[in-house]
Amino acid sequence: MAHPLPSFAQHFHDRTKYDPETLSRAAGAMQGSQPLPFKTYRLGNSIDLKPYLEGAAEPDKEQLAWMRLSHLLINTYGLTAQLSLPSGEPFYLRSAPSAGGLYPAEVYLISRGNTLLPAGLYNYQARSHSLWRYWDDHCWQRLQEACFWHPALEQTQLALVTTAVFYRSAWRYRDRAYRRICLDTGHLLGNLELAGSLADYRPHLIGGFADSAINQLLYLDEAQEGAIVLAALADRLQVEQNLTPTLAALAAPTQTDYPPLADGDLLPYLHRITSMAADGDIRWQHRAATPSPADPESADPESRSAALPTDKYNFPFCLKVKTLTPPIAWDERLQGLENTILQRRSTRELSGANLTQAELNAVLDFTYQPQHYREQGFDAEPDYFDLDLIQTFVAVSGIDGLDTGCYYYAPHSQELRQIRFKNFRRELHYLCLGQDLGRDAAAVIFHTADLKGAVERYGDRAYRYLHLDAGHLGQRLNLAAIRLGLG
Repeated sequence: MAHPLPSFAQHFHDRTKYDPETLSRAAGAMQGSQPLPFKTYRLGNSIDLKPYLEGAAEPDKEQLAWMRLSHLLINTYGLTAQLSLPSGEPFYLRSAPSAGGLYPAEVYLISRGNTLLPAGLYNYQARSHSLWRYWDDHCWQRLQEACFWHPALEQTQLALVTTAVFYRSAWRYRDRAYRRICLDTGHLLGNLELAGSLADYRPHLIGGFADSAINQLLYLDEAQEGAIVLAALADRLQVEQNLTPTLAALAAPTQTDYPPLADGDLLPYLHRITSMAADGDIRWQHRAATPSPADPESADPESRSAALPTDKYNFPFCLKVKTLTPPIAWDERLQGLENTILQRRSTRELSGANLTQAELNAVLDFTYQPQHYREQGFDAEPDYFDLDLIQTFVAVSGIDGLDTGCYYYAPHSQELRQIRFKNFRRELHYLCLGQDLGRDAAAVIFHTADLKGAVERYGDRAYRYLHLDAGHLGQRLNLAAIRLGLG
């Protein structure tokens, strides 16, 4: 009896795993010059956002609105530094990290039509920090239809769309580039969420949408570029836009009947079969508020305990270490956050020195416990697609006061649970493909997922959701580490 094929997402994941043989093949992937990470248009007009980075001492209402939008975009995906390549050509760094510095994402704004941006389509030009208005039309209803009438689009006036120009990453990483693209976009979403707190916007993520309808709305060449995720931008200064959060993910079909595919054809096929069609009766659901362990509202401790979410792994007799810690301070009006976003850099070398347990706890706390940062002005319940699908493990090699070994991080219980007792520096060096960063790190954080279970819940589109959420968490890890002076 023939065994049924796994879902295509599982097939893709297995086909793009690294091993010594595939690494040697991947080494010859690059052909020709590196694709430019910027998009240009022949027709349209530019709106310069640079004057609003400094702003007036006492801005009027319109100037303040431009300042908020300008800061939102530069902190989400703007240029933060310029380097010179050996050839003498400039190389630009951005506020969100990208595998290989390839920056596959493009950012678009869709305006419903307000006093700031007339109705139409806008591309964010990161190189010049400007908006390029390339289409003048009322297309909000088409957007709502393509997003299956997501409730966040009923009251909002702006929507942000991120797309992927696939070849920018595939030039180096071939089919595996799809993993990089979605992780990179997740980093961007992490910035968007945090930059929203700075600029008084609340992004409502939309992961379920009719892909071709959005691509056509934006006038994309679908063979080269495709929408990955949307966000309705709610203006927190407008009472009617303080909206109830809605679930961000929708299920899509699972593909188990697929043809044999050669290397190089996996990426476009995966993106195509994880797309959603415009037909179907889809109903979005409001997201239930997450119960808090410290919530004093319930007088019944047993019912309150039963309502709390539970962590996946609870091993008997394992060492459990609480990670409760004072929140990281981000300064008045979150100025420290903006400075950190703009100063973020990828670390190329680590000293091998130990960290303190307090430093590790602080990084974990900022990443996984956003409710602790409400009083500083952060969103206490930011949107993710489904964090229940992501599990976090920490390989500890040099944390003062913490035994070496592998720990499961239990976010709901806020504790580390030791599951392996060993110094794993040699294994980490191998797992990180021979990079000294893995060997020299005081701790290495892993995100894992049960891909089969995720596909059962969301179909093959789960592959996007998993990587987007992992990237979102990863950017919070990045920024917490930078804020604490860590690599």
